[in-house]
Amino acid sequence: MAGRLDGSTVLVIGGTRRLGAAIASAAASEGARVSVSSHRPEGDDVLDIDLRDEASVAAAADRLGAVDHVVSTAGMGYRAPIAQMDLARVQEAFSAKITGPLLIAKHFDIRTSLTFFSGQVAWRPGPGTWPTGIANGALSFTATHLAAELAPVRVNTLSPGIVDSGSWDDHGAAKGEFLQAAAQRTLVGSTGTPGDIVQAVLWILTAPFLTGETIRLDGGRR
Repeated sequence: MAGRLDGSTVLVIGGTRRLGAAIASAAASEGARVSVSSHRPEGDDVLDIDLRDEASVAAAADRLGAVDHVVSTAGMGYRAPIAQMDLARVQEAFSAKITGPLLIAKHFDIRTSLTFFSGQVAWRPGPGTWPTGIANGALSFTATHLAAELAPVRVNTLSPGIVDSGSWDDHGAAKGEFLQAAAQRTLVGSTGTPGDIVQAVLWILTAPFLTGETIRLDGGRR
């Protein structure tokens, strides 16, 4: 039986670990020929893409050639009070979510769709979260404008809520309590799973009438 992405080529930027790796695996299981990248690549089969460096984006685009779908999970989170702002860290956060996506659109030959990852902090501001929140919010507008610029290539953004993807493991023993509290703040009474994210991405990649949108996958948290 043919998969939903049978015969397609997919590039997952940030596809070597956690959600990126899960998306890459799922795309392959749906019949796609998948390439992955990292800004710290290990092995010849991983593309070197650092969204802070236009030369690395251009070189990877030349190496890969035309691709049907690009999914970028890239992000460089940063929290700080505004009075303690580290400009270099802010610029890194914006590179991953704003200027980096523009470089992807500039250099890659994309046939069908481009999907980015935002996040709920864009719509839930709080003390110290402004760097990531502004970057995520700007990414939503970036996708809308790129959808018009790149048409008929489709451009969309996925904005997950709290997902037990491994990124919270550094909470140690407090992880369970954190996830339980986060679940209670949703309308569905649970946090997300990697499977939820993977299924949403597969739908976005194969939804031909969807473009210029931000899909919020947060259990109704907003």
